Amino acid sequence: MLSAARGRLASALRQTRSAVACRCLHASGSRPLADRSNKTEEPPRAFDPALLEFLVCPLSKKPLRYEASTNELINEELGIAYPIIDGIPNMIPQAARMTHQSKKQEEVEQR
Repeated sequence: MLSAARGRLASALRQTRSAVACRCLHASGSRPLADRSNKTEEPPRAFDPALLEFLVCPLSKKPLRYEASTNELINEELGIAYPIIDGIPNMIPQAARMTHQSKKQEEVEQR
């Protein structure tokens, strides 16, 4: 069981590294050899939900939930949503958005 999970993680990491390398090359103006043909742009990569088995919130270390409609990883407990860009989760806390307001803010707005 552990070796199967390790294999899935390794496969997901290889795909992620490849996507990051391509994005860096495109940003720098270089194009990888495979992209030098006249192909149209590929659609953005989709997030692999199998990664949820390994990913946790960097702040609370709790499991995350994938929300396909917003393409985010959600921490229900803290009310934080981490964006997924080109299939790669951005787990930097400063990049996350708050999903709901605190109780005090809600009470003030209701008055």
